[in-house]
Amino acid sequence: MKFSSRKNKLPTLARSAGDSLLDSLARHPRRVMAGVGALLLGTGVTAFGIAPLAPDASLLPVQQVVEELSIPPLSDTGLMTGGSMTLYRSDTIRRDDTAQSLLQRLGVRDPQALSLLRNDSNARQLFEGRTGKLVTVETDEQQQLLRLKARWLPDDSRVFHRLVVERGDAGLQSRVESGELTVQSQLASGVIRSSLFAATDAAELPDSVAVQLAEMFANDIDFRRDLREGDRFAVVYESLEADGEPMRAGKVLSAEFVNNGREHQAVWFEEPGLKGAFYGFDGQSSRKSFLASPLEFSRVSSGYGMRFHPVSGKQKAHLGVDYAAPTGTPVRTIGDGVVSFAGWQNGYGNIIEIQHKDNQLTKFAHLSRIDVRTGQKVSQGDFIGAVGSTGLSTGPHLHFEFRDKGVPQDPLEIARQSENIPVSPAAKARFEAVAQSMRQQLDAAATIRQASAN
Repeated sequence: MKFSSRKNKLPTLARSAGDSLLDSLARHPRRVMAGVGALLLGTGVTAFGIAPLAPDASLLPVQQVVEELSIPPLSDTGLMTGGSMTLYRSDTIRRDDTAQSLLQRLGVRDPQALSLLRNDSNARQLFEGRTGKLVTVETDEQQQLLRLKARWLPDDSRVFHRLVVERGDAGLQSRVESGELTVQSQLASGVIRSSLFAATDAAELPDSVAVQLAEMFANDIDFRRDLREGDRFAVVYESLEADGEPMRAGKVLSAEFVNNGREHQAVWFEEPGLKGAFYGFDGQSSRKSFLASPLEFSRVSSGYGMRFHPVSGKQKAHLGVDYAAPTGTPVRTIGDGVVSFAGWQNGYGNIIEIQHKDNQLTKFAHLSRIDVRTGQKVSQGDFIGAVGSTGLSTGPHLHFEFRDKGVPQDPLEIARQSENIPVSPAAKARFEAVAQSMRQQLDAAATIRQASAN
């Protein structure tokens, strides 16, 4: 009974609430409509704030697509049995290599190839001369040799030899070809931490480039005493290549060396009809009438002045400079001139004397070998003999003297004070173009060093 009575009252309450709402709307229409509007606006904002930005992926319809792909037969790819597969391997000739040890490292199992490398006159050149020749082979899946190639330099010229061994209808055949080395520019840079050669090794510079770098600035920097930690260098040099393989370094094209905050720069330039030389980027020549040393790079073992003679044991004036170097080290003339004497001369042993302009004379003593003759013209940097220990000498070294109008002078001071040889006015424009190109490459080399440091 109670339940029925409560149920019957609901319509009555609903009607009463509706009448009340209508009565309020009639009496206060603006207030009622503002309240309804605010309610709707709040509901709308809330709905907008929580509405998802995209539909739920789990509610999206899923469609499966199946397509038939066209795959070529495996026989067309050469991967099935009976197909042809070529394997490539490379290695270098070692000091104690034989034909058998080389082929084993290269993965070649071919009696005919072994016999050819042992007995063929062309192939035997692989194991002659310098080691380090790069050998590349092509073999089939049975490790039978299809092709072998190797390249090497017969001398210091710009020609290389190429050995080619190929399999044809008549079996393996060999031939040796000759080709011209191509020249590419290489960039490098480094920072001095202990010594010049330690820094060039760290920069992976070839030894010949490191020696040239020292030679370029020898008149301005004493690399034994003037180097400071943090000094830096950048260099552009030639890389001589055979079929894209670097064979050896060529000459330095340009370089910059910052020593104790001071910049030293040089660029290689050749005037028509003249011998090439290094010049400064500012247009001033870095080439002097005399080189700083008759050896490319060595140690001064005895300077100019008074000393105790190593043989007599008495104090005596040393009228030259001694350079410690192994027997056979090449000796060069420091300036243009004419050979006035070449032969044996008492305590000097084998000696060469060269007459220069303005009545200046240089002497090279204790030589193991003389490579020039009296009356022969020589140019700055020409090799004229080799270090030895002939005459009155206690060990291999070069005794070098400089005389000006017959008066002995300190060769080291003469080299530092010698005059520069400038670029001729006719070649100035071409020199400036070369210098600008080299400057850009040196800047690029410095950028490489900075990127590596970072």
